[in-house]
Amino acid sequence: MGHLIPLTEFAKRLTLQHNFSITFMVPTDGSPMKPQNSVLESLPKTINSIFLPPVSFDDLPNDVKIETRISLSVTRSLPALRDSLRALAESTRLLALVVDHFGTDAFDVAKEFGMLPYIFFATTAMALSFVFYLPVLDRSFDGEYRDLPEPVTLPGCVPFRGSDMVDPVQDRKNEIWNNHT
Repeated sequence: MGHLIPLTEFAKRLTLQHNFSITFMVPTDGSPMKPQNSVLESLPKTINSIFLPPVSFDDLPNDVKIETRISLSVTRSLPALRDSLRALAESTRLLALVVDHFGTDAFDVAKEFGMLPYIFFATTAMALSFVFYLPVLDRSFDGEYRDLPEPVTLPGCVPFRGSDMVDPVQDRKNEIWNNHT
């Protein structure tokens, strides 16, 4: 829901201010949650939604991080996304694919359909700066970030300790980390 709500607000602006028609394609690992349905059903008629067929996580350990599950739900939904876009292209001119930061694996599918790929990342300036700085930090430090001897200093931001970084980057062995840095 934390990813869906900002995207729906963005979609409403695009439809109201620029007369776009939008279709949400939501990857799932089961039945859609009632709050997801409620949000999507409350949108203007120019915004449609499709829940992609559920993907299986039976091969994952029970303690897999939520970030890994979200990222894999996108990756494992790519064939269904491709099929849905193919069907949509029969009646609609496809222009762009907008994803959150977990959906960048879908960019290749967007390019197959001649769509422009975009990331919508609703966050604070400091978090955005951190995302851009993370590859630099990754190259300069081999251990776990919680063990950094000095505070991390981002341009224009208050320094912070490595142990205060978000959970997903604390475990550099996490599959999400290895796929997206």
